[in-house]
This record gives sequence, C-alpha cells and structure tokens, in this order.
Amino acid sequence: MRAALTVWDGRISPVFDVSREAEVLTIENGVVVARRRENIEAPTAALKVDRVMALRIETLICGAITDPFQQELTARGVRVLGFVAGEVDAVVQALMANKLPTTVFTMPGCCGGQNRFRGGRGGGGRGDGGRRGNGRGPKERP
Repeated sequence: MRAALTVWDGRISPVFDVSREAEVLTIENGVVVARRRENIEAPTAALKVDRVMALRIETLICGAITDPFQQELTARGVRVLGFVAGEVDAVVQALMANKLPTTVFTMPGCCGGQNRFRGGRGGGGRGDGGRRGNGRGPKERP
C-alpha cells in the first residue's frame, strides 16, 4: 500500500488544499519499507489531484479538505482520511496499528457530531445577534 500524509513543521498540514509537502509511505506486509518527502504543490486543483495520482497514493491522510478535492480523490480510488491532526510520527504509528480514523487525531473543534462544517450550531463567528435567518422570512416579534 502507498499512503501519503500532508506535512508541515512535523505535523499533519492543517489544510490539504494549500499543503506543499507529503510524506509518502510504501507499506508492505504491515511494515514501512520506504518513506520519502514529495512536493505536492500545484497551481490548480486539477494538477494537485493529478500529482497525488502520479504518486500512486492509495490512502491520503490530511487535515481539513474541501469537498471538491475529497470527492475527486475518492472517485479516483483514493481513501481519504481528512480532518486529522497531530505529530506525523504518531499518526504513522496509528496508521500502522490500523487505528485510523480515531478521535485522538481529529482536528480540534471538528466533526463533533456535525457533518463537517455544515449544519452546525452557532453563528459562524458572527455572535448570537448577527446570525443569519433560516430562509423562512422575517421572525415574528412578540
């Protein structure tokens, strides 16, 4: 199996879409037999996906990832484990122990019963008074 972990400063890169490097692992019989850094920076989304495919990645472990990237990679047969955070070596150990995905390495504030960033509670940083409506017209006031 070939896996890639997006990396930045010894940790999983927080956002796949703008990540520049990936740690590429070749795993045979449960053992990492090769490990190297690869540049995955690309000027367009399509070229970034093409770069991942050229590296023959079967499993991608990354931080936040937008739906278009996740859908395209999944459609091309890549298993995407997104919204992962932590030290690269610890995440590699969890991967090798077949313990991913796990809440231990879930990004802070992410995926707490929500569908990623959609449909969550709260005002999206606007505060309670600045929340947008629900699309059902003005609120009646008593």
